Amino acid sequence: MITVVGRHGGRVVASFALDHGDDPVEGLAARGWVGVPESADGVLGDLTLRYAVEPAGPAGPAAPNTAGPEGPGLTVAERAGLVPHQRLAAYAVVVAEEQLLLTQLAPRTGAPGRWNLPGGGVDEGEAPDAAVVREVAEETGQVVDTVRLVDVMTQHWVGRSQRGLEDYHAVRLLHTARCPRPTRPVVHDVGGSTSDARWVPLEELPSVEVVASVKVALRAVGLVGDHAWPQS
Repeated sequence: MITVVGRHGGRVVASFALDHGDDPVEGLAARGWVGVPESADGVLGDLTLRYAVEPAGPAGPAAPNTAGPEGPGLTVAERAGLVPHQRLAAYAVVVAEEQLLLTQLAPRTGAPGRWNLPGGGVDEGEAPDAAVVREVAEETGQVVDTVRLVDVMTQHWVGRSQRGLEDYHAVRLLHTARCPRPTRPVVHDVGGSTSDARWVPLEELPSVEVVASVKVALRAVGLVGDHAWPQS
């Protein structure tokens, strides 16, 4: 279970479960609050996303999209048989010596050849910051510390993929992390979702084909603006 908690003026003003397909920012807005994530406390199975919030503006919060994806192209029977799956993953912006650590997605993934932040799925009973440290080591061979949550990104997908029919809710926790002794990246998790790993100079980022969560994370930490990113 993932719980979203909003705090204002030293007290809890909002608390709700992040149900399948929901987004924490939309959930807070529906309750009259806007805010930024402060921490992800606990482990997968009992996790709390904590936000520092302020009252929403005078225009009031936008109504959340309660309909959800309809699964275009699926039959009524196929939609009825879908089993919802919520996946919690943790990623990190790691910068050292004016270079960003990126991983290339393997052919077996849904975006082969594109570049992503190091990270991946949080294991049952694992804390997100521990998952960042583990995933960075597995995918790049780098040792990181000082992991800090900077943003939460969600995506709800219903349809056909390489995995088959699915009702998939991705909850991605985006962090920063420090790499005190950067080395040449080495992919240790051979045969997984990562085919390559590199330190990419920051000035070269606009020419790199990245997945959407990289752009969200880099803007959250103020590393890049609205560059003309390559289109896939």
